[in-house]
Amino acid sequence: MRILDIKPAPNPGGGQVRLIASFDLQLTDDVAFYGMRLCRTPDGRHVTYAPTALGGRRSATFSRSLAEAITAAALQSYTERDTANADQTRHSA
Repeated sequence: MRILDIKPAPNPGGGQVRLIASFDLQLTDDVAFYGMRLCRTPDGRHVTYAPTALGGRRSATFSRSLAEAITAAALQSYTERDTANADQTRHSA
């Protein structure tokens, strides 16, 4: 499993669960998901959601252990991206 691309959310919204970033996930050599969402819950936990299909239904669900692994990978990728951007900004100033 690997995160192909991750982009911070330009507008996290004002709901209970805040969108942090969207990302693309290569789950296996045969399966990829595009438009996954990394969110933060009111209690500070992070969760991920599969993209939605027409009508707002989730297009996929994952077992708890797989969902936790996806969330951990997305959060690590987001943190690394954020750290790299901060370092780049600091060095160019």
